[in-house]
Amino acid sequence: MSASLFVALAAALATTEIDRKLALTAAVASDWQAGRLDWQDASPVDLVCGRPPLPELVPPRQVPQRSAKSPEGRARLLHAIVHIEFSAINLALDHAARFRGMPRQYYADWISVAAEEARHFTMLRQRLRELGHDYGDFAAHAGLWDMAEKTGGDVLARMALVPRLLEARGLDATPPLRQKLAEAGDQESARLLDIILRDEIGHVRLGDTWFRRLCAECGLEPEATYRKLLREFDAPWPQAPLNESARLAAGFSAAELAALAHPDGSQPAIEKPRRSGVG
Repeated sequence: MSASLFVALAAALATTEIDRKLALTAAVASDWQAGRLDWQDASPVDLVCGRPPLPELVPPRQVPQRSAKSPEGRARLLHAIVHIEFSAINLALDHAARFRGMPRQYYADWISVAAEEARHFTMLRQRLRELGHDYGDFAAHAGLWDMAEKTGGDVLARMALVPRLLEARGLDATPPLRQKLAEAGDQESARLLDIILRDEIGHVRLGDTWFRRLCAECGLEPEATYRKLLREFDAPWPQAPLNESARLAAGFSAAELAALAHPDGSQPAIEKPRRSGVG
C-alpha cells in the first residue's frame, strides 16, 4: 500500500534538525520516483515549518551589510545565500504539501525542486565550512517565509509571489554577487553561484508555468494579475536592474519586464532585451 505523500512532506517540512530534513527530503523524492507515495490521499496534516535554533532571525534591515573584500565578509555573504537555499527547501516542500487537488505534475515539479534546493544547500554549506564557518554562525532574515505565510490560502498568489517574485529576485542578485566573489579571488564560490543561477531559472520557470496555468483556469490575464497581486499583498516591487535574459528564460515576457520597470503604469517603448551573458 502506498504511503501518503502529504504525511511525508509534512514530516520533512516540520523537522528542525538539518541533516534529518535533508534526508527526509531525499526520501520523499526517491519514494515519489518509485511510485510509493499517494498524491490523492486525503489524510489531514498539520503543516509546521521546522528551522534549527540558529541562525538567529532578525528583520532584513538588521542584517549587516556584507562585503566580499574580507574573508569574514565573504563568509557572511555566502551564509546569506546558504540561508536562502535552506528556506527554499522548506518553501518547495510547503508548495507541494499545502495545496491539495492539484494535478500530479504539480507535486512532481515541487518535489523535484525541494530535492534540488537541498543539493544547493549542501554544496554551499560545504563551501562555507571550507571558509571556516557554518550555517547558523551569522544572523539571517525570514522574508521568504513571511510571504509563504501570507499566501498560504491561495495557490495562485503563492506561485505569483514566492517563486515568481521573491525567488526571481535571486536571478537579478546572483550575477553581481558572483562578480564580487570572483573579483575577491573566490573562484570556487563564484562557480557554485553559476550552478545556482542555472537551476533557479528553472525553478522560477515552474512558478511562472503554474501561475499562468492557474490564471487561465480562472479566466485571468496573468501579467496584469501579477501586478495586481503585488499591490494587494503589499509585496516588494521588482527592483532594477533586472536580469532580463534570465527572466525571459524563466517565462517573463519583454512587455511584462517593461511594465514592471514602470510601476506608475507608464508604458515606454519596448526595446529588445540585452543579453547579460548569464544562463
